[in-house]
Amino acid sequence: MKTDTQIQKDVIDELRWDPRIRDAEIAVAAKDGVVTLSGVVDSFAEKYAAEHAAQRVSGVKAIAEDVTVRLVATSLRTDADIAHAAVTALKWDIQVPDEKIKVKVEDGFITLSGDVEWKFQQDAAERAVRYLTGAKGLVDHIKVLPKRVSKLEVSGKIKDALRRTAERDADRITVEAADGRVTLKGTVRSFSERSDAEHAAWSAPGVTSVDDRILIG
Repeated sequence: MKTDTQIQKDVIDELRWDPRIRDAEIAVAAKDGVVTLSGVVDSFAEKYAAEHAAQRVSGVKAIAEDVTVRLVATSLRTDADIAHAAVTALKWDIQVPDEKIKVKVEDGFITLSGDVEWKFQQDAAERAVRYLTGAKGLVDHIKVLPKRVSKLEVSGKIKDALRRTAERDADRITVEAADGRVTLKGTVRSFSERSDAEHAAWSAPGVTSVDDRILIG
């Protein structure tokens, strides 16, 4: 079991290891396995990278993120420029049903809305606009509205996927499904395993939301 001091050190080292992050601008604190990131970065992409770097560290149970994006002069763009770039990026991504997604930009913050059939399409839309120059943040209001399937079929497919990718921990995760809503419970060893379980749930047909209650320990 890692101490908070060791978790803090490991997160700092992971931030330094990732070349996308200027770690000197980010402070790290840890208490009871909860890591707090604070400071100032030059782009939303760097903020996103820092959060995911912390998630990769074993022993981290949750992340409180208080990082501010402060753009340098060369990265400043008008909201109209960012909006045009976002629409183009969505059109160019083959996994994004761009005709179903609307874009709004206010003070550098991009808001996506609309309906898609699969979670991977929502993720692709986020990815397409996340790294645009001038973006300060991303708000995702896209709804996943798939075709309806039986709850037994959803649960069975998710459990099968968990066994294929994480056989040792698959039996430690329970899956509850009703009306497209999936609840995951249990315990895994790391953020990455928890993320894999959530991804497996979202990959099942008919899933509209995933309530991830899996604990890390």
